[in-house]
Amino acid sequence: MGEIGIFGIRIHPLSKVDFLSIIESNMENGYQIVQSGINAASIVEIVNNEQFRMAIRNSNLVNVDGMSVVWALRFLGYRIPERVPCPDLAESILTLANSRHYSVFLLGAKEPCLLSCRKNLEARYPNLRIVGLHNGYFKDEDELKIVNMINKEKPDILLLGMPSPKKELFINKTKNLIYVKYCLGVGGFFDILSGSKKRAPVWMQRIGMEWFYRFIQEPRRMWKRYLIGNTLFIWLVIKEKFKLNKA
Repeated sequence: MGEIGIFGIRIHPLSKVDFLSIIESNMENGYQIVQSGINAASIVEIVNNEQFRMAIRNSNLVNVDGMSVVWALRFLGYRIPERVPCPDLAESILTLANSRHYSVFLLGAKEPCLLSCRKNLEARYPNLRIVGLHNGYFKDEDELKIVNMINKEKPDILLLGMPSPKKELFINKTKNLIYVKYCLGVGGFFDILSGSKKRAPVWMQRIGMEWFYRFIQEPRRMWKRYLIGNTLFIWLVIKEKFKLNKA
């Protein structure tokens, strides 16, 4: 399995089909996989946050979640087959769980959102076993309690619907204590599943404008991330280009 070493982390330039093949094989063999997705905002955080950087480095699989990262890596000379958004990957994982009768635990978001998620998922995937739910608003001192709760239900798959870097730091601290076969950070995916938020139309996703759709939905929360964060990301990519040219 090829990988790209950049920004102090390892990125796996694979298609969604390739990721699913690796995930399914490892789940059948009982090996644990922790997967993280990266976008422009997380790259900026990775460069400035050592704990977050180590959490991403300790992930078994790292997919390119943001189209801006696809373009940046191609600009830097790397071959990236496609963007693999975490919501799309999560949908495929849920389809796999439905067909293989894998059990799932949902951790993140608020209680009403989680209840709507479960209702909608059970309607869409009749064979899916959702064995547990817990909101994402817990303190550091409650982490062991959350771990014990997850282990009690014995899920095969853990989906983390929390923002970065909280979800990555949580799983990096606890992955040796949580007995799941597969863990994926899905960010705001639970909001989409519950129906409380809409995802950008497919045509906007394809041209890399999904971020703008999110900005329109939540301008007060997202303006700093996209205006300042994207500017910093572009600067990091330019610096990396100069570094590669010198090498």
